[in-house]
Amino acid sequence: MSEQPDRLLQLLGICMRARQLVSGEEQVLKAIQQQKAKLVFIGQDISQLTQKKLTDKSQFYEIPATKAYTAAQLTQAIGLHRATIAVVDAGFAKKMITLLG
Repeated sequence: MSEQPDRLLQLLGICMRARQLVSGEEQVLKAIQQQKAKLVFIGQDISQLTQKKLTDKSQFYEIPATKAYTAAQLTQAIGLHRATIAVVDAGFAKKMITLLG
């Protein structure tokens, strides 16, 4: 089970290098509204207001969202200091959803 999170975080890094990610609260919200986002990662340790805003927006547009990782884990995975990430590629998102369970 400990391999699954590592594998998913590695996949996030690959996705970043392939330029199939959007990061930062404003860009993620914009990607959700434009329905470009296929999967949203929300850091567990960001403010409740920001979590609620992103979660509500994702639910409204029927885009899966997860709070499986902390901002530090997301930062380490993509190499940028970010607490919110949206995957914009359907293939990457599908694989990540299967890894999440």
